Amino acid sequence: MPQEPMDSRRRPEIRQAVAVDNEALGRLDRETWSPLHAVLPRPRPPYRPFFEEERYGPPYHLVALVDGEIVGFLRLVPPTPLAANAHVRTIMGLAVAERARGQGVARALLRASFVEARAQGAIRVTLRVLGHNAPARALYESEGFVVEGVLPGEMYLEGKYVDDVLMGRQV
Repeated sequence: MPQEPMDSRRRPEIRQAVAVDNEALGRLDRETWSPLHAVLPRPRPPYRPFFEEERYGPPYHLVALVDGEIVGFLRLVPPTPLAANAHVRTIMGLAVAERARGQGVARALLRASFVEARAQGAIRVTLRVLGHNAPARALYESEGFVVEGVLPGEMYLEGKYVDDVLMGRQV
């Protein structure tokens, strides 16, 4: 039975992920897979745990909840283990459930990531977005990200070469 879209008047609650979110986040990640943003093949069973690698464990994820249900997540990580760019955080994943799209969930996650990045001592946030993902690019630009570089034809997805767009902003 299809779920009703979420009431746009409800604001999402944003919190740090915890280990028990593993199953819900894995399911959301699989449900939101799309060639618009994914560079890895569509997940197939048996599914790997969402929090499989220590670098991508719960401390590196913000989750969005509406009425206690996880409807989105954002992965915020140091770009490398080098001290030379410890002042940077990179968004390496952002997903919002279809039923919660257009209701400010992604924007709330982005804004929370800026606060979290500052709390971690970062002064910059960067990300990569596929060139053909116009909705994501528009959202990022509306939140102050600027294009800092383009890798033309960097990805080969579904028979087409796609640009990899590098974006960043101060926090």
